[in-house]
Amino acid sequence: MARLPSVSDSRSARNVRNSLSIRDLQVYYGASHALQGVNLSLDTGVHAVVGRNGMGKTTLCNAIMGLVPVRSGSIRVADQDVIGLAPHEISKLGVGYTPQGRRLWRSLSVHEHLRLCEVPKGSWTIARIYETFPRLAERRHNGGGQLSGGEQQMLAISRALLHDPRLLILDEPTEGLAPVIVAQVEELLHKLADSADVAILLIEQNIGVATRVADDVSIMVNGVITTQMDAAALGNDRELQQRLLGVGREESTSTPTHTPTPNSSAVTKAPAKSASADKSVTPPDSATTENKKKSTIRATNQSGYVAPTRWSRARWDNPASSDDTIVTSSIQEDVQPLFSESLASQVLVAGTFDTKARELGFIVGRLARHDVKVTTVDLSTSGKPSSARIAPHHVAAYHPQGASAVFGTDRGKSITEMAVAFENWMRAHPEVSGIISAAGSGGTALVTPAMRQLSIGVPKVMISTVASGNVAPYVGPSDIMMMYSVTDVQGINSISRQVLGNGADALAGMLSSRPEAPLDDQKPAIGLSMFGLTTPAVQAVTAELESDYECLVFHATGIGGQSMEKLADSGFLTAAIDLTTTEVCDFLMGGVFACTEDRFGAFARTRIPYVGSIGALDMVNFGAPDTVPAKYSERQFVHHNPQVTLMRTTPEENRKMGQWIGAKLNAMDGPVRFLLPEGGVSGLDAPGQPFENVEARTALIEALEETVDTTSDRQLIRHPGHINDPAFAALAVSAFKDFFAKTRSTPDAKN
Repeated sequence: MARLPSVSDSRSARNVRNSLSIRDLQVYYGASHALQGVNLSLDTGVHAVVGRNGMGKTTLCNAIMGLVPVRSGSIRVADQDVIGLAPHEISKLGVGYTPQGRRLWRSLSVHEHLRLCEVPKGSWTIARIYETFPRLAERRHNGGGQLSGGEQQMLAISRALLHDPRLLILDEPTEGLAPVIVAQVEELLHKLADSADVAILLIEQNIGVATRVADDVSIMVNGVITTQMDAAALGNDRELQQRLLGVGREESTSTPTHTPTPNSSAVTKAPAKSASADKSVTPPDSATTENKKKSTIRATNQSGYVAPTRWSRARWDNPASSDDTIVTSSIQEDVQPLFSESLASQVLVAGTFDTKARELGFIVGRLARHDVKVTTVDLSTSGKPSSARIAPHHVAAYHPQGASAVFGTDRGKSITEMAVAFENWMRAHPEVSGIISAAGSGGTALVTPAMRQLSIGVPKVMISTVASGNVAPYVGPSDIMMMYSVTDVQGINSISRQVLGNGADALAGMLSSRPEAPLDDQKPAIGLSMFGLTTPAVQAVTAELESDYECLVFHATGIGGQSMEKLADSGFLTAAIDLTTTEVCDFLMGGVFACTEDRFGAFARTRIPYVGSIGALDMVNFGAPDTVPAKYSERQFVHHNPQVTLMRTTPEENRKMGQWIGAKLNAMDGPVRFLLPEGGVSGLDAPGQPFENVEARTALIEALEETVDTTSDRQLIRHPGHINDPAFAALAVSAFKDFFAKTRSTPDAKN
């Protein structure tokens, strides 16, 4: 490489003091404490921050550049506080940033990269770049994706230099490069350091490069800078590297592990710095080695207190053990700033871009044909650099225990935890207009829980290898469109091109056909739950209300109740007449039509008017007779058909259900009327029918009355008749109209 051209004294003078000053910097990802009181100063020259993966080095860079929120502390560039400034504002203050992974545009040529970044009247010009990096001049017409790793790094650094920085931040500039290319990048860093043109903050895992290039080194462990010392002293002492970092030099050399002698070639930094910047020293003899360590190592945490880290169990067992207050009550509150831009009108293309980038990219391109606005979301857990707009660590930060709970060595656990994080991320971004993914079984299980968080009607397409089997665990109560991939989701071929394209085209079609606003003549929607043995009651209620309301009836088979509550959560229902709560029987007793723990939860959250009852709580549903658990072998059964076996609930089970439902009703703050038919709860619990049992019915009603805290809005109403009597249906309609008229305008009253 050519020697750097000289610069004016005035340009150099501006970097004499206060290029960077960081004090007590605290950064969190959710509840994960990523940076814990970091202190660092850089006036001139090169300062390296070294440490293993996951220690917080890249987070430090992102905090300086305004890419992650800072909880507390200060970051000053040229004596100006930059916390709260946007990245482009920080760049204008004279900060150049070369991120990990280089982040070049593959389709732009070298010269096009440089033209985009050159600033008027800057000391760094394109001509100066080409003089400094002759290889880039030779490759000026080549695209970013056609360059070697070393050439890409030259271009990435050049891009930052063209912003005329006083401070240059380099994040892992030698990562993934061959040793010969590492040497070229190292020579470049020496030239930059010797020029006195720019102060450099170097983030580096290669200890050899860091200690040869830098003047001083900070060692970062678990988000804390534990030690600052002379770079030469660390570079010349393998034992010290092992003690402070747990590693030696990350180089393919035969560096001896013993303490170097004065004649050893390892004692000096090579290539050598210029005389003005050289801080190498003749290594001490063995008698004074320990004294040298004591004089050059400066511990930065001298209080004696070691804060629990994001990996420490103590952080979760005793959050108050730190002086910092960690907000764990609201994941969204803590991490929302990680991606604050609105995603309204955006379609998400989500998946594991480390393994499915080509397939997901094909979908992105197909959607572009339809002018669909796309945001890519990477859910990879491998730790590889991401090209997606929303990178994995942004999503992982939404995990209840922070990003560190997602990234680990157990791939299966990492995928499970990323699914949890993506669910939370999706709850925080409900404004998206659609989502599509393509994956195998693992990716399908990762993406679909988040898809289910979106409202009914928001297009959701999952192209999957498992879509030809039982998709209930993936779809749940949502309206996910599962599309069988036919071949594995691996590469683009004659089959996958058609299937992936059809999926993208289908999503675009859904978007184009969605109504922009509700129809003027659309009636308010009511959700009703029904079972075969409560059909007369629900039909009578529907007949009475359907002229004024859109009556949506759900079959109480577990997923039916979940679908009704999903619509309530999505804002589609104005009220619920939930007469058939039989899914609670199966949930508590192990039947096949079970609800979830969240049964009734949507009504508590939305506070919509609610009329409920105890319909079909006299039975637990099983499959064929041989599927009934052995522990129930002595119970009373009715064989409804060859595939459905009904078991009568006992007084004890009814008491348990009454208490469970009562606790759920107590959580509802909206208007509630819960009806208790004393004459029977289903077609089988009636005079002369096999499940008639007054004792069990009485135990259920009394348990509800003992548990429910009645108020003017929350009332239990006994009815002497059977649930399928016309008089009971009339009571349900009357209760509904009574409080609905008080809380909502009826259709007739709108005018």
